[in-house]
Amino acid sequence: MSDFSGMEDLLQDFLQEAHDLLSDVDNKLVDLEKTPDDKGLLNDIFRGFHTVKGGAGFLNATELVTLCHLTENLFDRLRNGELELTPELMDVIMAATKGVRDMFGELGQMVQPQPADSGIIAALQGALSGELPGAVAVQPVKPEAGPMNSDQGSSDEPDWSVLHAAVTGGADQSKEPEVIVRGEVAPVQPAKEPVGAVTAPSETAQSPFGRRSTDRPGGAPATARRAEERVRENTIRVDTSRLDQVLNLSGEIGLTKNRLTSLRADILAGKNDADTLHALDQAVSQLDLLVSDLQNSVMKTRMQPIGRLFQKYPRIARDLARQLGKDVELVLAGEETEVDKTMIEDLADPLIHLIRNAVDHGVEMPAERQASGKSVKSLVRLEARQEGDHIVLIIADDGRGMSAERIRAKAVDKGLISEEEANTLDERQSLNLIFLPGFSTKTEISDVSGRGVGMDVVKTNIQKLNGSIEIRSEPGKGSVFLISLPLTLAILPVLLVLLGDQPFALPLSLVREILPIEQGRIQEVGGKETLVVRGEVLPVISLARLLGWPLERYPEYGVLMQTAERSFILGVDSFAGRDDAVIKSLEDFRPKGVAGVTTLSNGQIVLILDMKELLADIGQHSDMGSMRMLDFA
Repeated sequence: MSDFSGMEDLLQDFLQEAHDLLSDVDNKLVDLEKTPDDKGLLNDIFRGFHTVKGGAGFLNATELVTLCHLTENLFDRLRNGELELTPELMDVIMAATKGVRDMFGELGQMVQPQPADSGIIAALQGALSGELPGAVAVQPVKPEAGPMNSDQGSSDEPDWSVLHAAVTGGADQSKEPEVIVRGEVAPVQPAKEPVGAVTAPSETAQSPFGRRSTDRPGGAPATARRAEERVRENTIRVDTSRLDQVLNLSGEIGLTKNRLTSLRADILAGKNDADTLHALDQAVSQLDLLVSDLQNSVMKTRMQPIGRLFQKYPRIARDLARQLGKDVELVLAGEETEVDKTMIEDLADPLIHLIRNAVDHGVEMPAERQASGKSVKSLVRLEARQEGDHIVLIIADDGRGMSAERIRAKAVDKGLISEEEANTLDERQSLNLIFLPGFSTKTEISDVSGRGVGMDVVKTNIQKLNGSIEIRSEPGKGSVFLISLPLTLAILPVLLVLLGDQPFALPLSLVREILPIEQGRIQEVGGKETLVVRGEVLPVISLARLLGWPLERYPEYGVLMQTAERSFILGVDSFAGRDDAVIKSLEDFRPKGVAGVTTLSNGQIVLILDMKELLADIGQHSDMGSMRMLDFA
């Protein structure tokens, strides 16, 4: 029986607001560690925690109130100057906020939280009495999948100077008021571990404060919580101004509909004079504009500031750096950039992988940095910005960088590629080898990395979002990972191509250019047809062959396409233009190589092709040799 019968909506509202408040507190704690004398930050942290405690008290969550009260007392003594903020004291506070998140997870399962870990309570009481425990440590970091290699780092381009900007986290209190819009079912997503750590039930590792949080009496098993964490949050926050705009446009569309109904009645009654037809034309044009504006407004309700995703990463970087004995500052930029909400959810895991990689592998230990003439503090930058109809995410560090030669050698040593293939790779292609499953330059497996999984998962998840990832790196200076994503997943810019009279849609993000195919310029390399474009030898693949259609005539045009790891020319008969496709998924039946369907203005249904899936399919058959060449073209 639920402990919150009849209070489900109230509990969900509390958890949503409390999660945001606690994330803001976490970020401000990270900032406070850099500027411990900032009384303004301390007051903000105190108020945030006090608000969480008040909501917990209203819900009669006694154990949560107890933990919040002790932590709040600690903040109060800090802001009154009765205690000095030390790294050890900050570890106690961070452990307490993690305990609060664990309790949020139990509330999300509609049960009252169990008592907090006795070790955390003892540590808080010891800190309040001035007897700080000597063996307080950061919760060990144990990612679900290890990162890539020990050669990671950042580029020396001038744009990366923003790494030295001081950016603080936290919610902007000046934003427009918001409402929460729910679907039919709105499961509350429990708080994730601050650094992605999940301890298997069979493990005996102890937390720094005694028994593990997974051993709490009545607590859900770790596996059950992991499954719960994968449930998508089915709520979205929308600025009320955007909803007002949707309502206004809906009202105007209603008025225009009434005008069209009146004109239709006049025309049916035989009134076909020039004034009536002109009025009909004006009404149809007005309806077209209003519907277009309404579509854009509704799309904007799905857009969320990416800062809501970014706000949990300073805590992750801080905890991992403390565990590894490094001094790392995570700098955030572009938090106001808006991204489709479903895309934000799918970006969470890839970004966590990349940030862990930067902290664990990218940046050096303080002594190593000092010996090489660098500052002891390492900078990792996470930035988002909009470029045209794409969102660009940048994860950069000023660490040791990656050696293309070493990566090639390691890939050959692990049997991932042959010596011959390695000799054909340029620097960009060599860096991309880190995305191969099983690639790692770590000689020892640790809790954080070395298993050779992680970067291939990052790449796969980015590709699922119709995005791409690029690496720039220079040994000794650092590495930069650039992720490019479409602005939204609901509308996809496409190029319409023709095979005979049948149109197909290709994602425009993969198209580099369109060119005519002259048979006299086609050359055979290894028994495969190729075309030289500005000195680059590219395979020519007929769309008909990819689809398994009979090749009735040789393609007249080629579409130069580039995916994350290959370039090629797709042969087609003709083109039907460019369009912004509203994607409709095929849930019951989806042919291989089809991402979805869209409808043209004339009502014709067009298939949107999944080029990666089509190329993977052909790579398993007769064109395998061509695909191997494509991999390193």
